[in-house]
Amino acid sequence: MDVNPSINEVNPGPSGGPSEAAPKSFPGEVHPTAGGGILVTKLDEVINWARSNSLWPLVFGTSCCAIEMMSTAAAKYDWSRFGFEVARATPRQADVIIIAGTIVNKMAPVLKRLYDQMADPKYVIAMGACATSGGPFFYNTYSVVKGADHVIPVDVYVAGCPPRPEALLHALITLQEKIRKGAS
Repeated sequence: MDVNPSINEVNPGPSGGPSEAAPKSFPGEVHPTAGGGILVTKLDEVINWARSNSLWPLVFGTSCCAIEMMSTAAAKYDWSRFGFEVARATPRQADVIIIAGTIVNKMAPVLKRLYDQMADPKYVIAMGACATSGGPFFYNTYSVVKGADHVIPVDVYVAGCPPRPEALLHALITLQEKIRKGAS
């Protein structure tokens, strides 16, 4: 019998095989002893593992990308399978802000204030062409900010106009991997 079963063996998918949404295995090694085992790991790795699997998003949707973000949270894509269970309406309880849509000059100070109210560590995902570069509206109007990174630091960018829900899921998983490695 394997002393350190993988998460896929503990949480099988609906077909009995490995779950496609299974989180990465717990960091560290189990050293077998007569009474069971001893887990040896680094505290930073455990903390980063826990952070990456329990991110609470603050949704900041201002235009069409917000519809795609909502569908990512709905039943078909269900971002809660990946540890993004609770979408918060307050920045004080959120870990990651997902900017989905156009940011105009009047909205930029509000976005900055929301970011400043989030507790550390905090992460940012810029979703769609408007949030990453101003999109098609930047060239024909004076009021559009040329990307969220002109207002707050961005950790992960999602390309597309609007990006598909799979692209946002990929960005969320990329952010989880970045947190696990301790890069953010």
